[in-house]
Amino acid sequence: MPDEETTKPDEPTPPGVRAQILSTEHWSLLATRSLAWSESFSRASWFVTVVSAAVVALALVADSTDFGAGFRVFALLIIPVLVIIGIATVIRLVQLNAEDVEVVAGMNRLRRGYLDIAPELEKYFVTGHGEDIAGVMRTYGARRTRVPATQYLSSIALLVSVIVAVLVGALAGIVAGALGSALVVSLVVGLVTGLAALALVVLLVVRHVRRTWAARN
Repeated sequence: MPDEETTKPDEPTPPGVRAQILSTEHWSLLATRSLAWSESFSRASWFVTVVSAAVVALALVADSTDFGAGFRVFALLIIPVLVIIGIATVIRLVQLNAEDVEVVAGMNRLRRGYLDIAPELEKYFVTGHGEDIAGVMRTYGARRTRVPATQYLSSIALLVSVIVAVLVGALAGIVAGALGSALVVSLVVGLVTGLAALALVVLLVVRHVRRTWAARN
């Protein structure tokens, strides 16, 4: 007669061990979020530094050439490079914002795990513990339930976008002047092009932000 095998049911993980595992993951996400914010500030600062150095260089060239052909050639070489760097910076900043949303949602999930262990502590939680828009926005300190496109409109990415739009407008104005347009016409071309560039960037980024937050529904 074969020996009977007895199967012992799996014992649940002790609450203390569960809390320790959750807190370890929580600290990991906090570190990830801190690195993302540090990268965001450093990229924006680096871009502003590059633009400032380029403006100084343009001023020196303008002074030495009396805004002549040499200045226009130098500006037509340096400003497109700044625009490309600025666009790349905006893209990365928007990506970092999207990554931050995912990290915050993950931290909210972990808080839900804490509450599963000790549900009586829910009244002491200031931040959210849901992964939907309302829960994530509560962690951000806002009381909205709609998709917050203002997350971009009040971020560093918008500041960089404005600088990029100014550069695009300046480039358009210089090109118009190089083609023989009058000063007033060049100013109008630069202003219209800059505003159009800013509107286009804002539209594209806001659409991306809305898609990112729509996934939280």
